[in-house]
Amino acid sequence: MTSMDELVRTLHEGGFTLVMANGDDIRTFRRRGVADLVGLLDDDPAFLRGALAADKVVGKGAAALMAKGGIRALHTDVLSRPALELLRSEGISAECDRLVPHIVNRAGTGWCPVERLCHGLTSVDEMVAAIRVFVNDMKQQ
Repeated sequence: MTSMDELVRTLHEGGFTLVMANGDDIRTFRRRGVADLVGLLDDDPAFLRGALAADKVVGKGAAALMAKGGIRALHTDVLSRPALELLRSEGISAECDRLVPHIVNRAGTGWCPVERLCHGLTSVDEMVAAIRVFVNDMKQQ
């Protein structure tokens, strides 16, 4: 069984954006944003159920995708307060190195688009549906 400490070490030493483990099955990811989580929900939702996750940055949208997938625990470098509240309400253990009011965009000029998208939403299913539309729109561009 893989420990959270091992996942966090792999995340940082490997330069990954996300590392997940379910039992002895460890997977690493490099894409930015929520693309890898959406991919897992679509292609291998069973892997997410009960998984441990180590991530660089988790906002409310990523937290909703993790909750929808049924992960057990998360450690992240940066976590938004709305994401923490969502994870706790879903019974998911969450630890972070830095808690922030919201996730900022890559340019540092405002809110992350997915964080803003999910800001006023209250249900995980609403958030996941909105994120799917957002990701599909991004693919079209």
